[in-house]
Amino acid sequence: MKYRNASEILPDELLKELQKYAPGEMLYVPSDNARKKWGELSGARTYYSQRNEEIRDKFSRLKVPLGTLCDEYGLSEDTVKSICYR
Repeated sequence: MKYRNASEILPDELLKELQKYAPGEMLYVPSDNARKKWGELSGARTYYSQRNEEIRDKFSRLKVPLGTLCDEYGLSEDTVKSICYR
């Protein structure tokens, strides 16, 4: 993050108003972009959602045993149970 002098960026009226509240202090101005949820940028969220849906489908529709799903996906039995029974 780059620091910039407020007097170079802000209009005089706004700068004077800010100086009433925080004279001589450094302020952080957050961007207006909404924060993304975990895994949205990397695609991990989509990957795990699809994987979990696949596990639920195999368990409920195809009647694949929990132990087989654990081995196939490299997950603990508790994790597979939480995915299937959610």
